[in-house]
This record gives sequence, structure tokens and C-alpha cells, in this order.
Amino acid sequence: MSSTLKPVLARLAAAETLSADEAEDAFALIMSGEATPAQIAGLLMAMRVRGETVAELTGATRAMRARMLAVEAPEGAIDVCGTGGDGAGTLNVSTAVAFVLAGAGVPVAKHGNRALSSRTGGADVLTALGVDIDVPMARLPAILRAAGCAFLFAPRHHAALRHAAGPRVELGTRTIFNLLGPLANPANVRRQLIGVFSPVWARPMAETLAGLGTERGWIVHGQGLDELTVAGENRVVALVDGRISEFTVAPEQAGLPRAPASAIAGADAAVNAAAISALLRGAPGPYRDTVLLNSGAALIVAGRAADLREGVALAARAIDEGAALAALETLKREAALAVPAE
Repeated sequence: MSSTLKPVLARLAAAETLSADEAEDAFALIMSGEATPAQIAGLLMAMRVRGETVAELTGATRAMRARMLAVEAPEGAIDVCGTGGDGAGTLNVSTAVAFVLAGAGVPVAKHGNRALSSRTGGADVLTALGVDIDVPMARLPAILRAAGCAFLFAPRHHAALRHAAGPRVELGTRTIFNLLGPLANPANVRRQLIGVFSPVWARPMAETLAGLGTERGWIVHGQGLDELTVAGENRVVALVDGRISEFTVAPEQAGLPRAPASAIAGADAAVNAAAISALLRGAPGPYRDTVLLNSGAALIVAGRAADLREGVALAARAIDEGAALAALETLKREAALAVPAE
């Protein structure tokens, strides 16, 4: 391939698609700083207007994984995260789910960022909870083992993405990079619960993960949200050892009552952190039910539950017996110990 994106841009302008190898080469140029801002913006918008393909997602993810700062994780580790971009401004569901899973004995390598399209991102709410997210990278595996969960702050692991930051901000619209984050977990987990902002992307994301070697995953979308919701039926595309299936799930299948999405509306980091603290201390209501539903799904993906009812029961136990709260407190303690005193 040429050392610039010009040949690729010419093909994209003709509505052609790229193979996985061609996409990997193109994104390698972007992430190595060899493409100009105008070229990057042109490529991103050409793909967005035409529609990104599974091959292009696969190649771009390969380029991103090849340049990320990886972290060792225990066998069976899982990630729970969403693409963002649903514009709903809900409470932080996947962050709360991470503590529930850790309390249930499933190691969680939680990939996340600050608020980009949401009101409060995972990094923001964890900071408000008292978790230091800037611990030395070498200490992350030990923290993950001790607490059962660790936060992998995306900008620290994917520094190569800085070359695309300017064009992305100036474009001000969704691009392929919104889809790549959940596909490039720094711990190389092989089991994931991923929420997508549009159901259109559920199957392409599952096909991409299958091609990249993921063992088990649920790609979910619920009533306009990039997570499972108790507001109604949810779409699920499940991946199990290379086989993909599609189905819907409703809260009643998990023994949970319905509630409107507005019942878990979030606010700033302090408000959302207070909600997580209350949840982990046993507070009832729609937020707990939403977290239980997503935790139940994640426990299926982790191989710890056969169905949603069993998964929700295990998740409820982790909260009610204090194990989920203990995971948060251990994470705070271990992160604090990992940071050298000034």
C-alpha cells in the first residue's frame, strides 16, 4: 500500500469497500501519524456514509490491538461496556455491573473512558467513587487479581488514537472509532457483554468478534439504549464458539418488573456515584433491576449461569451479601496503594 491514504480515499470515493488487510493497513497509517487530518476525516466520513463493513471493522480492530498497551488478565476474565452514543444520559450501568460480577467471582477487565457522548463516563464516576484510575500500568494485573476487577482507562492503553482525535472532534459525528473501543479490550478478554447504540450494529459486531477469536459474547440493544433495559424487549445477538444466534429478551424472563428508561436517568458524576453506592448497599428500584438484568446476561456469557433467572439470582446475592460492595472497596484500596506517595 502507498505510504499515504490517497489511493484508499480514491477507492472509497467510488463506494468501494476494503478487505480486512487493506483496512488494517489504512488504520495503521492513521495510528502511526502518517495520515493528514484531512485524509483521516475523509476516510472516516466515506466509511460512515457508505456504511462500515465487517471486514473494515476487523482490520481497524487489528490495527488498534497491535498498538495498544496490553494488560494480563486471569483466565475467564470478561468485559462489560457499551459503544456509547445512545444520547440517553442514563446512570452508569456497566460500571455497576463490573462490581456485581467481581462480587460473584468473575474477573472483570473493565474498558472505559471519560464522558464523550454520555453525561458521565465510567472514568468520571469511578473517580467520584474514590477510585484512582491513573495507577501505574504494571500494577493493573495485581489489582485485577486482588479486587476481581480493574479499570482500563482507554486513552492510556490506546495512545495511537491521538492522531485521529482532532478530526473526530471537528467532524462531530459518529465514526467507526465509536465501534472500535469495545472491540479492542487491552486485556484481550475472550468473553464480552457489549451494548450498541443501534440494533443495526449488533450482528456486525458479533461477526467481527467471531473473526477475532472471541469465545462468547452478547451484543445487546434495549429500547434505544446501549445496554439491556427493563423498559421493554431487548435485542440480543449471541456468539458462542463461532456460532451466532439472534433473539429477544424481556425483563419478565428474568423475573424483573418493567420500568421506564427515565427511571434510571443520570446526572453528573457525583449523582451517579451516589446511585452506585446506594445500589451496592442494597437500594431497591429500577436501577438495581437494570443492573441485575445486565449482570445476569454477563454471567451467562461468563459461563456461570444457564439462563437469565439464574444469572439475576446470582447477581442479587452478590449485592445482598455485600460482595459487590467489597469489590469496590478493595479496588479503591488497591488502587490507592499502587500510587506512590508524593
